[in-house]
Amino acid sequence: MKTLSDLIAEGVSGRRVLVRADLNVPLDGDKITDDGRVRASVPTLRALVDGGARVLVAAHLGRPKGEPDPKFSLAPVAVRLGELLGRTVELGTEAGADGTVTLLENIRFDPRETSKVDAEREAFADELAAKADAFVSDGFGVVHRKQASVYDVAKKLPHYAGNLVLAEVEVLRKLTDDLARPYVVVLGGAKVSDKLGVIANLLTKVDRLLIGGGMAYTFLKAQGHEVGRSLLQEDQLETVTGFLKDAEARGVEIVLPVDVLAAVDFAADAEHEVVPADAIPADRQGLDIGPRSRELFAAKLADARTVFWNGPMGVFEFEAFAGGTRAVAEALVAGDAFSVVGGGDSAAAVRALGLPEDGFSHISTGGGASLEFLEGKELPGVSVLED
Repeated sequence: MKTLSDLIAEGVSGRRVLVRADLNVPLDGDKITDDGRVRASVPTLRALVDGGARVLVAAHLGRPKGEPDPKFSLAPVAVRLGELLGRTVELGTEAGADGTVTLLENIRFDPRETSKVDAEREAFADELAAKADAFVSDGFGVVHRKQASVYDVAKKLPHYAGNLVLAEVEVLRKLTDDLARPYVVVLGGAKVSDKLGVIANLLTKVDRLLIGGGMAYTFLKAQGHEVGRSLLQEDQLETVTGFLKDAEARGVEIVLPVDVLAAVDFAADAEHEVVPADAIPADRQGLDIGPRSRELFAAKLADARTVFWNGPMGVFEFEAFAGGTRAVAEALVAGDAFSVVGGGDSAAAVRALGLPEDGFSHISTGGGASLEFLEGKELPGVSVLED
């Protein structure tokens, strides 16, 4: 796999370089609420600009339906990227002068970007390739997608792995090759169904699996407990029961909440109380793990040598229900394990709660890509670079 360093060594002055970045940031109107992914893209772009390249950046934002939509415009991202690079970044359609960065408008405004028809994606990739002399893949958050600007264009231009993609793959390989034990994985978030494959694969690798967030209630229900109006995936109960049996047979410890914050409604100011996890009132819903669960999870992380964390423990966006997520994050910061935060909401929570990012070994920019890697799946956007 050729890298950005190889491209820089070849010389980039005056060359048009197409960079696929992951700039899919959360917006409140036209205000970026978490610029982590924009900041992560800067080192690769700066290296190219400093070398005199004519940089053209391709990225997406949200899920527009294959046509222009002002609310998914990358205009706010161009402004923030310019601030971080210390130079103006224009929205445009072609690479600019030497040492400049131009950002293409949301690549998903064209339906061919995400088309399942190979010929349609390849036609779009041909148009993108015509704008550049080399391609740098630096959007780790999309390398699990077989899309025109991620996969197909790499087959049409000299291609290189950017610093971010290289760093992410190196870190994830540490979670699969020669890892230090005990290996503990913390999974949260809303749905078990989002993580079926990764749970099945992790049960063959981990020593301990801590489960919080909305997905914990399906596990609690599978154990025969009442979960009230908590988030529950009835159609996954049989699968989860299988996970519990498989874990027991393999000697993998599954740790579930022992108490929760049970609220009368899903709201920031909802009335709530701490109740045992096996006795959630029928008219209440769990919105966070409780204080005893926080202590338990922290204790189960204390001796870990390797930790992967993906998914919040509760509705961290509501201050009253952010304590569980904060407790897990603080336990990782306090420990000395090789700790990886698996992108998505977990990474956003770390920043939203004001925790030190350097307290973790690595904060991934790609939640879905990280999970698919740990699930054992091939990442098309990485494999296409390996020729």
